[in-house]
Amino acid sequence: MYLGLHPNMIYLWKKELEQDAEKAFPGNGNPVEKELSQLRRDKARKAEWVEILKKAVGIFLRRSKKGTE
Repeated sequence: MYLGLHPNMIYLWKKELEQDAEKAFPGNGNPVEKELSQLRRDKARKAEWVEILKKAVGIFLRRSKKGTE
């Protein structure tokens, strides 16, 4: 045993990965993929905020121009 794993387990994992990498290692999912999904959601949310803030700045600039004319 190495690191608490029987050598047969490593062999089985390798075989599973070679046969069908997409379905290999089921369980909690791919943590990298989960993080990537979260980052994409965060990016989309921030892009929405940027658009909202741009519109708000435009509104305030128009108001301030009307006040000075």
